Amino acid sequence: MNHDVIVIGAGAAGMMCAAQAAARGRRVLLIDHVAKLGERIRISGGGRCNFTNLNVGPENFLSRNAHFCRSALARFSSRDFIAMVEKRGIRYHEKTLGQLFCDDSAQDIINLLKDACDSAGVRWAMPCAVQSVERTASGFTLRTDQGEQRCTSLVIACGGLALPQIGATPLGYKLAGQFGLAIVPPRPALVPLALAPETLDPLKALSGLAIDTATQCDGARFRESTLVTHRGLSGPAILQISSYWQMVNGGDSTAKKQPIEIDLLPDTDAAAWLAEQRHGRMLLGTLLTERLPRRFAQEWCALHGWDKPLNELSNREVEAIARALKGWTLMPSGTLGYAKAEVTLGGVDTDGLSSKTMEAKAIPGLYFIGEVVDVTGWLGGYNFQWAWSSGWVAGQFA
Repeated sequence: MNHDVIVIGAGAAGMMCAAQAAARGRRVLLIDHVAKLGERIRISGGGRCNFTNLNVGPENFLSRNAHFCRSALARFSSRDFIAMVEKRGIRYHEKTLGQLFCDDSAQDIINLLKDACDSAGVRWAMPCAVQSVERTASGFTLRTDQGEQRCTSLVIACGGLALPQIGATPLGYKLAGQFGLAIVPPRPALVPLALAPETLDPLKALSGLAIDTATQCDGARFRESTLVTHRGLSGPAILQISSYWQMVNGGDSTAKKQPIEIDLLPDTDAAAWLAEQRHGRMLLGTLLTERLPRRFAQEWCALHGWDKPLNELSNREVEAIARALKGWTLMPSGTLGYAKAEVTLGGVDTDGLSSKTMEAKAIPGLYFIGEVVDVTGWLGGYNFQWAWSSGWVAGQFA
């Protein structure tokens, strides 16, 4: 069958693009290999979908080209998507740090997008597996398990590798490679970090404890909660810093790896505080319970061999304690992989795409949007906003 536009991938970016293109009068077919629509949206935000953030800018994204996302984010902003949500009558609230969630259910966002597609006349093919794609003189021919489909514009919106258990596949990267586009090596992002046994074993007594921290790596700093787990570290602060740790440590395997640093007292001048208290007989672990959970404070002191009265600590020990409290250094052994990752870092190299249209520069009519592109947002609604913005932009041109 012939179409003006075929979109492969009926996720956040794909549905946004299909609805926009169809609203322009284009004949659009939306294909996805899974049967359940919008599963990534449905499970996000604990089932309430953190659909955007009040404060979105290029600085909230990682990419080899830090400026690539600027145009799309400016042309379809978080305010524009919020306007769609409000017009629909979806109730929402701000949780923390500008993060917006549905009051009721993530299904509200799925229904918003599906109804926009249906109202504009988008045709659906789900589940439908794409077997091959060929470029022709008039566009593209797709062979699928539902027959042959042809189009003049083809949009690749089939996401990255995160959460393979709900259907993630490398199809987008394979198609990009087939048409000669470079790929920035994909890696798990916004993902818990694993620790080697020799590092993890002494921390097992802290498993399950969450601490208000600031994490740092490669110049990035995030102030949120860190959770010690039976496999390593998790929590929002760790998920955030994991992307930067991956960026700096995921390249040359022979390069010296960079650790992460955890500020356990982000609101305290640790050196000054300890200096004020060090003349008493109080145990260091007891003092730290004024700022940290009791079990964490005591186990952390025991781990470092500092569980003794403050007045017995030498000047050198006090200085070392202050440094450790403000920069507890840990070297992850890796991540917990795509099954635990929120998104994928890397993807289709933006050097091969137009930032104004999302079209491949060397292949007219071929577009890449959403997570498959080398644009990865912070935790907090930024990746959904990239899906809305990049999908909206491609929908104006495909």
